Parts: sequence; structure tokens; C-alpha cells
Amino acid sequence: TREIGQGLYGFLFAAQVRVDPQDNIWVVDEMSSMVIKFDPQGRIALMLGRKPESVDNPPRAAAPGTGAGLPQDVFNRPTDVAWDAQGNIFVADGLGNARIAKFNKEGVFVKSWGRKGAGPGQFANVRSIAVDAQGNVYAADGGNGRIQIFDNDGTFKKEITNLGNPQALCLTTGASPVLYVSNSNPPNDIDTGGDIIKMRPDGTVLGRFGRAGKLPKEFGTVNAIDCRTENTLWVGEVGNLRVQKLTLH
Repeated sequence: TREIGQGLYGFLFAAQVRVDPQDNIWVVDEMSSMVIKFDPQGRIALMLGRKPESVDNPPRAAAPGTGAGLPQDVFNRPTDVAWDAQGNIFVADGLGNARIAKFNKEGVFVKSWGRKGAGPGQFANVRSIAVDAQGNVYAADGGNGRIQIFDNDGTFKKEITNLGNPQALCLTTGASPVLYVSNSNPPNDIDTGGDIIKMRPDGTVLGRFGRAGKLPKEFGTVNAIDCRTENTLWVGEVGNLRVQKLTLH
């Protein structure tokens, strides 16, 4: 075992930790508003965003209150990161803002889309994102109870509903990918929802498992899912302050 990033300026509250196909480790820190990439040896390789000043300079949003954010890597409580086959970086700038920001593999800003709302391409929040082999972007719009799917340039394609409160996504690789979605119970209601949904990327539900609770195979406010293979999951729970390893049969 080892530790990386000890005493790092950008570490305040890690909303998500992801490992990319090249085994780089990415930390999305919600409170410092930074996305930090470490190489496999634990050295900093890229930093997006910055720790905000006590006085906004420049303003934290292009149009205050809309959630559209600024057309750059100035985030407001980011939640997740994902990549396409070309190495482009997609950041869910999803709690203070309500947008997805796209960068090239060197971290240069390309574009962003989304703002507060309930229409296509709008978000109550963006809790988690995933990108498939074709470059389509899946966004967990938990506050609106849906997943929205966009092409690689941010054009809305479709939505998947009837998912409860989706807050964590994980998409497997391979010829027949599977999308895992958490129906996360809110922190103030530990008896609601809590199940994890297994589905095809087109929205076809293959099964559900788990429920809200504190016992093994129960879940408390799932915030992260890692699915390196279809049948082995690592599930992070904010409410229960733990990670469970699940083997599905």
C-alpha cells in the first residue's frame, strides 16, 4: 500500500477518484474545485481548475445563478471525470454549476454545455458521468431523476428515466458494455431507495440489487462505482463511510 498527494494544496474533499486506461489516477476535489491527474507513480501530471479566492475574481459563473459556468477550467464543486478513446477529458462541473466541460488530452478547454433546468441539455445537477467507446457522454442528472446521453460534442441524444435518484455511474468496456447506475438514497432518509441498477447503455434494465441500509449488500448514499469487469464492483458509500467489493453471480 502507499499514499499519494500528502499535503497537496488541492486536497480538501474528494468527490471522486478514477483510474484511466493508462493507469493514471484522477482525483476530483469538490471543495477546492480542482481535478488533479497523477501518473502511475503518484506524481502530478496535470491540474485543471483552481482553489477559489475568498472574493470571486473573476466571477464564478458567466451568468450568475444559471449554472452555465465560465468557458474554461474554473469549476464550482465538480463531481466526476471521464475520457473518450482519443483522450479528451470530460469534467462534470455539477453541483455549484450544472454543466459538462470538455478538454483535449493536454487539458486545453474545448467547450462546455449545460445549465440549471429540467429541459434537454439542462441539469438539476451532474453527479456522475461516463463515456462509451463511441464517445457518447452519459450524465447522471440526479435532481431530475434521469440520465441524459449526449454525443461527443454535447448534442442531446436521449434520456433514460424511472431511475430514482441516479448519483453514480460506471460503464464497462468490451463488446457488450453494461451501465451500472446507483439509485442513491438521500443522506436525510436512510430507508429510501439504495439499489443499484444494471442496464444496457440504451436503457434496457437487466436487473437491480441492494437496498438502503448499513449491512453488507446494503448501501448508504452511494457516491462512486468502479466496474473493471461486469461482475466485480467496488462501491463507495458516503452515508456509511465505506467501500464494498461486490461479486455478482
